[in-house]
Amino acid sequence: MPRTPGKFILISAPAKINLYLGVHAETDDRGYHRVDSVMTTISLSDVVAIAPAEELSVHTVPAANYPMEQNSAYRAARAMGEAFGREPNFAILIDKHIPQQAGLGGPSTDAAATILGMVTYWGLDARDPRIDAVARRIGADVPFFLYGPPAYCDGAGDTVREMFRPLTGTPVALVRPQGPGVSTAEAYRRFDESPVALPPLEPLLEALRKHDETEIFANVANNLAPASCELHPAMAEALAWIGDQRDVRASAVAGSGSTVFAICNTQMAAEAIVLAARARGWWGEVAQMEKSGPYISVG
Repeated sequence: MPRTPGKFILISAPAKINLYLGVHAETDDRGYHRVDSVMTTISLSDVVAIAPAEELSVHTVPAANYPMEQNSAYRAARAMGEAFGREPNFAILIDKHIPQQAGLGGPSTDAAATILGMVTYWGLDARDPRIDAVARRIGADVPFFLYGPPAYCDGAGDTVREMFRPLTGTPVALVRPQGPGVSTAEAYRRFDESPVALPPLEPLLEALRKHDETEIFANVANNLAPASCELHPAMAEALAWIGDQRDVRASAVAGSGSTVFAICNTQMAAEAIVLAARARGWWGEVAQMEKSGPYISVG
């Protein structure tokens, strides 16, 4: 049933890390690279507040340095209005905790949370194919964020093919060196100059099907990372550093960067890594792998 007009809802919008990112050298007729991606959500989250209003508006805290029309949540709301023939008149406020240009999916998860909020207010059937079409239109990772469990996506990374049991509670250390982030477009351009071979995918998928954590973390991989590290030498330094820390089960670049992450044996190990990273002047946060995508937390 639709929500009562005039009341707001809060929606958590979790970040993600890539357990696998495999970029193919070839592109499709849209110019997009074929991408295989295995992602899982983590506990680091933005919070999206949405309420009916006289017109559509999107604001962020801290304030964004670009027009609201460029915000992924604004574009998602407009696309939902077009898809369902309704005026997307909502006031949307995003409390930002996920860094920008970090490879953690901040804009995509905000868009997915906005879509979920509108689905709730409008009383839509969540299985309506128009919802997934809107998500794919906004960004490659957005369809993933509409679901909960870890998932394997292909196509341009925008088609969910298989979902797996959550790795709930697994501690993760997130580290991002100072300086500007990595542009995804620039990372792909650098990749095209010197493509890196695809890492094996099937061993990871089979390990996820069996829920074999040892094998899952042994097969974490990202073949876009070398291109991103060339663009951001400080990230390359952080990646080498985090992989040498104690009690690390796997380490990799998150998406196209500029965050690197370590999957740790214990929460204490993750906290020690983050404290050491902050002492070096880097951004750092401790997170845990989550069991769900965006969800309504307050009515």
